[in-house]
Amino acid sequence: MVNQVEPGLIQPLYDELQKERFVTVATIDHETGWPNVSAISWVLAKDEKTIYFAVDGRSRIIQNINQNNRIVINLIANESTYSIQGEASIKEERLEDVPLKLALVEMEIKEVRDVMFYGSKIVSEVQYDKTYDKNAAEKLDRQVMEAMRKA
Repeated sequence: MVNQVEPGLIQPLYDELQKERFVTVATIDHETGWPNVSAISWVLAKDEKTIYFAVDGRSRIIQNINQNNRIVINLIANESTYSIQGEASIKEERLEDVPLKLALVEMEIKEVRDVMFYGSKIVSEVQYDKTYDKNAAEKLDRQVMEAMRKA
């Protein structure tokens, strides 16, 4: 059975990407040429063809995108696992109204592929806990998400 392929985000995925959540980002390493996978949480679907995410401006993700803009975001949602392929660019070198030096990355979606193995479904979502000051974490998360929505 062939997995479903879409040209953009389906509604349940768009809805899931309206809040901070765990995803992984795969880029091509600018030094080795090998795949590089990073976990991030500041991600936002701007529309069904565009995803924004924020990372430290010194991140290897930024260095990799500057050399090769093809990326994949892996999202576990809607009882499945999705590979979201696209081309990324640095929309803002420094995200405004955020105390950290975060870059804003814009991803133009080329394909969304359901990559869950046959005959299965996800029965629990990935959960994580911030290990630093909870109030500071919540404040920073709000600032970053609001700044991405304004971009």
